[in-house]
Amino acid sequence: MRGSSAREGVAWRRCGQWDGVVTSQTSRPLPGRWAVPGHWWAELPPAAGGCVMATGIISVGLGLTGYEVASLAALALGGLLWLLLAYDFAARLLRDRARWRSEADTPPALTAVAATTVLGTRFALLGWLSLAEALLALAAVACPYLLYAVVTRWRSRVPGAAFLVCVAPQGMGVLAGTLASAGVGVWAAWAGLACLCAGLLLYVAALVRFDRRELRTGRGDQWVAGGAPAISALCASKLAAYSPWHGASHGVLRGVTLILVALCLAWYAVLLASEVRWPRPHFDIRRWSTVFPLGMTAAACLSAAAPTDIPVLHTLGEVLLWVAVAAWLFTAARLAVTLRPAAPAGP
Repeated sequence: MRGSSAREGVAWRRCGQWDGVVTSQTSRPLPGRWAVPGHWWAELPPAAGGCVMATGIISVGLGLTGYEVASLAALALGGLLWLLLAYDFAARLLRDRARWRSEADTPPALTAVAATTVLGTRFALLGWLSLAEALLALAAVACPYLLYAVVTRWRSRVPGAAFLVCVAPQGMGVLAGTLASAGVGVWAAWAGLACLCAGLLLYVAALVRFDRRELRTGRGDQWVAGGAPAISALCASKLAAYSPWHGASHGVLRGVTLILVALCLAWYAVLLASEVRWPRPHFDIRRWSTVFPLGMTAAACLSAAAPTDIPVLHTLGEVLLWVAVAAWLFTAARLAVTLRPAAPAGP
């Protein structure tokens, strides 16, 4: 089993999912009924980081709507999952370099950066600024290497997970913008603006290479195409809400926020319609990359309402948040069934 997991990075390329041509996304999903002894989290692919991202943004959304107890529960769960995956990441780096290298240059590896920044954002909103700054620093160390490793593998058509090259820096921008509003210093606002610009450039680069067939064949990560503008909108809204930037600066950021909100809502409609047109009932670990954009779109609307002075966005965000919560519960239930131990073999 471990040898099979080590080959996932290669599978991204050989199955046509990364270098060159994107086809039917035939790489193995999360194994069905695991019977191999040992730590189950050691067998999770990098795409499992999407679970932390989804749980973290649900926590942020619940916090923005006043459901503090549920938000803290989601944060605790997301933090625990982050620690488990971080332990496995470090263990692979130290003990299984071949597997680590094979996975580091695939887009799902960037979920490590995005998950770290989403959790950091929630900690910043709670006022735990030192911890949030530490997580921002950690993400800033990891992001350039992972981005370089992924982008240099681009050739022609790429899957939806390729948009994680935008999500990772925008996650740092969201966290930096939140820290700036919390008063840590203007450096955080400028860092957030730099991340916003870099993320938008990388979004365009991924968009021109995106294989539109993923709308029909994607196993869940095609939703990151909509999650990328959603987290970009959240980043822009955080910067638009930064009070020292007023006048023309606020006006530009407000306009950018509204454009990005409109773009992520348009993607939301297109991706939802594609799910109805081409149903994909089988579970795949990449379905967490569906839940994350649902939650991120909700959070973007909630956050954009005040700095854009459009209260209806808050109402829309609340509705979309409960859609995301329902999707999280459904995906978690499917994952639990998948992780159920295999039945003992017969005589």
